[in-house]
Amino acid sequence: MKAPRIQTTVVGSYPVPEWLAAAPSEQALVDATRVVLHTQERAGIDLVCDGELYRFDLNHPETNGMIEYFVCPMSGVRREIGFSDWVAYSRESGMRFRTRPPGVIEGPIGSGTLNLAVPCARAKALTGRPLKFTVTGPHMLAKTVHDRYYRNPEKLAHAVAEVLAEQVRHLDADVVQLDEANLPGHPDEWKWAAAAINKVLKAVPKRARAAVHLCFGNYGGQSIQKGSWEKLLGYLNALKVDHVVMETAHRPAAELAVFKELDRRIGFGLGVVDIKRTEVESASEIARAIERAEKILGKERIRYIHPDCGFWMLKRSIADGKIRALVAGRDLYLGL
Repeated sequence: MKAPRIQTTVVGSYPVPEWLAAAPSEQALVDATRVVLHTQERAGIDLVCDGELYRFDLNHPETNGMIEYFVCPMSGVRREIGFSDWVAYSRESGMRFRTRPPGVIEGPIGSGTLNLAVPCARAKALTGRPLKFTVTGPHMLAKTVHDRYYRNPEKLAHAVAEVLAEQVRHLDADVVQLDEANLPGHPDEWKWAAAAINKVLKAVPKRARAAVHLCFGNYGGQSIQKGSWEKLLGYLNALKVDHVVMETAHRPAAELAVFKELDRRIGFGLGVVDIKRTEVESASEIARAIERAEKILGKERIRYIHPDCGFWMLKRSIADGKIRALVAGRDLYLGL
């Protein structure tokens, strides 16, 4: 059966089941991951994701551990945050949304005990569908830690990129997606951010496709960064990717026109589900969103539709409803 020309996918995270949070174990994690994947499969999602349940950090739930999970296992990073670290970090611009840094860089960073191949293989074994594995990007990781060693975010981002590239080479996934949620608020940093992330993207195995997700933040369901996609067009066109996964449902409708200038070699992922809204979209709403976008960008330009960001802060029933609506809306639009 030929695949639909517009594929459905999720961005990454899924609400952590209460029973997993209450009694975490390796077997419980496997079972919960199986539930997440099965939920997507039953809904008809074309490209599934493991839900990132193992990254959840009870000590810093606002970002679902998408920073701590990657940073803290790395060598050269101190997790204990002293008073002087806290004072210095609280004075840094752009970090008002965090009460403490995820770690302190004290020396050259390396992989340490970070091993992304293990959770990727676990998810791969639990599904027969094409699998996407997500990795937080070097710009975001570099901007959120407290750096006492490199003392330069660009140098730190490149060091982080080298660590991530080493990890990514060993991933067995159909799509490897890097997530950047800090850059949209700092578009003036796009040139060095692009150079750093491309180091990681070039390490994606040839059997897989590389993707980049950008949004304006999803911190407890709130946008953190301010700006516009227009200022990041140079960054997007510099990416060595198969496709991009963009926040567009929660953005001004007129902003879509910016993506007419996106390099044609890069597939476009359209956000049609607003994860900052608890009401579940109808199939007709999603179909209309696709129709509007194709009128602006052109038919055949949209490769994927998806939520704006991860589902982690929503109730499972709401997330599940939005997942089902995503497929129903695509099918309605394409007449499937």
